[in-house]
Amino acid sequence: MSDLSPQLQLSPGLTIGYGAPLARTSEGISLGRGTHFLLGRNGRGKTTLLRTVAKTIRELEGEVSRTGRMRYVPEDLGFDEELNAASIFKALIPKARFKSAMELARRIELDVKKPYGKLSTGNRRKTNLIVAEFSLDPDEPNILLLDEPFSGLDAYARQQFEEIWAASADNTLRLVSCHPDYDSMEMPSALVIQGDRILHTLDQEQTWSELKSLLN
Repeated sequence: MSDLSPQLQLSPGLTIGYGAPLARTSEGISLGRGTHFLLGRNGRGKTTLLRTVAKTIRELEGEVSRTGRMRYVPEDLGFDEELNAASIFKALIPKARFKSAMELARRIELDVKKPYGKLSTGNRRKTNLIVAEFSLDPDEPNILLLDEPFSGLDAYARQQFEEIWAASADNTLRLVSCHPDYDSMEMPSALVIQGDRILHTLDQEQTWSELKSLLN
């Protein structure tokens, strides 16, 4: 078994954007295991930062380094519309974890026999997240980048995924872009895009109520 500690490091001066800079770090940022939230107003660069970390676009300056197997789940991820969720799971999830994935689908009321193209936005999101979560390797360090994973999800489904996150925190680093929907949501570690700066704020007691004042 390898060292299970995933790491993600953003160098000082890491600059993201498409030709023109959107935002940059002034100090180096180091993230370890557990859940880290990515916050910012629309258009400030949350998706751009995730794509830069995922290496689907290049940084303008600086660098991103990582330890762990990385997976990126974009907000617009989709599968063949004729396939149902059960077929998608069978193709993409390791056999040893397939039964657990199907059990979660049952609990969160995902119709695994319905074609993907006929699922609601929320149920497509459930399918995408189940694939992402059950494809992680429990014997390796993992990095999972999630862009708006809760969009369209009901509260119960969201809770189920948050419980999975807590249970697998020892070997998984999650960077989660989201728009929180309640002030008391705990966010002990958050990357905040404030204007053209990327900041890391770390406090076990901090909540969305406090962090939202940093956005401009």
